[in-house]
Amino acid sequence: MTGQSGTLDPRRRRALYRAWHRGTREMDLLLGRFADAHIEKLSDRDLAEFEALIDYPDDELFGWIVRGDPVPEKFATPVLASIIARYAKDHDNC
Repeated sequence: MTGQSGTLDPRRRRALYRAWHRGTREMDLLLGRFADAHIEKLSDRDLAEFEALIDYPDDELFGWIVRGDPVPEKFATPVLASIIARYAKDHDNC
């Protein structure tokens, strides 16, 4: 979690904290890094989509992001697409 959290409104601070404290280190890194980079710029709608994602179980989210498991239509949002794209970009050379 970066030092930016002090400048965020309470809702964004809460989402940032929750993204970094999921339960599994892998998901902390995936969602926490995304939140660090984007939390300030998310629209209210995008923030709501992100909050819905951070309420979802780690193992299923991990499958969607890392393994490319099919994403249920309800969660096929631009926010999840951005998280998946960020992961893919970071791991293209692996």
